Amino acid sequence: MKNVKNANYWQINHKVKNIFRLKGVTVLPSVEAWEKFKWTRAHFDKKPKEGYFIWVKQRVDSPLITCISISSSNVFQNLMNLILIEKNVKVEINSFCNAIKKNLFGNHKGYSKIILKENSELKVRHFHNWGKKDKVAFHLDFLLKKRAKLSHTYRCLEIPRKLKTENNTHLEEDSSANFITTILARDGKVDISDSTSLNGRKSNGISRIRVVGDKKSKIVVHSKMIANAAGVGHLDCMALLLAKNSNVKAMPELINRNKNASLTHEASVGKISEEKLDYLRSRGLSEDEAIDLIVAGFLGEEEPIIVKGRVILSELYM
Repeated sequence: MKNVKNANYWQINHKVKNIFRLKGVTVLPSVEAWEKFKWTRAHFDKKPKEGYFIWVKQRVDSPLITCISISSSNVFQNLMNLILIEKNVKVEINSFCNAIKKNLFGNHKGYSKIILKENSELKVRHFHNWGKKDKVAFHLDFLLKKRAKLSHTYRCLEIPRKLKTENNTHLEEDSSANFITTILARDGKVDISDSTSLNGRKSNGISRIRVVGDKKSKIVVHSKMIANAAGVGHLDCMALLLAKNSNVKAMPELINRNKNASLTHEASVGKISEEKLDYLRSRGLSEDEAIDLIVAGFLGEEEPIIVKGRVILSELYM
């Protein structure tokens, strides 16, 4: 990551290397926030040992940056993070987690709670890059108050040996959440659990998951949309299989508890079509080059969703 020294929170192994504060933003290690702000204790199961606390009290024009890395062998990180966005505040956060070297046998475990108060907006870009010997598990809890808006993008193109992700999102009245998850899996296990609860009238949720399975990868995706109020939700899970010794299990689940809610889903697991490969090869690309191009386009896909013949742009959910 470039200019990492300018990160608002930068941690390597268990040591906080730098905290860069801005006007209207409080950034602290989680353990210091626990001691300084007693109210934060309601958001942690226990006293945190490491991780960050970010409290945004006014609009920030440039993205906030967090970076957490593993650089030594057999490091076990157990992070507890809390992010609070105050009313009417708009902010972007770029979050990076990675192993600086390969074959470190690192263990990265994280829990983050993100609270968006009324009329706030948060855009998160979350990037992971790991070595083949690492293990990674992280849990995200999002709470969106009335008319809050969330856009969350997660990308992992270098997976660890085991990757487990869990997202739980709770939407109150007229709030909206848009999730995009893209993972390229090679020789590893991936377990994705994604749940969105529409708890308020006119709440909107969309979750788009794109995964590619290659070279002995095993992927399980369980995505869930729950309507407890009259909201709109859509699940969209697509997977490509590139190798015979890989497998993908996709399980979209819709739970509707309100007759005025509308929930839809689309899921597909398949291979690259020979027609696309033949077309690209006819333009001078080798088979490997053609596959790489198709995979890159698949993981970076920003096409609108079509449900029952109706085009639904991501912006409509925001």
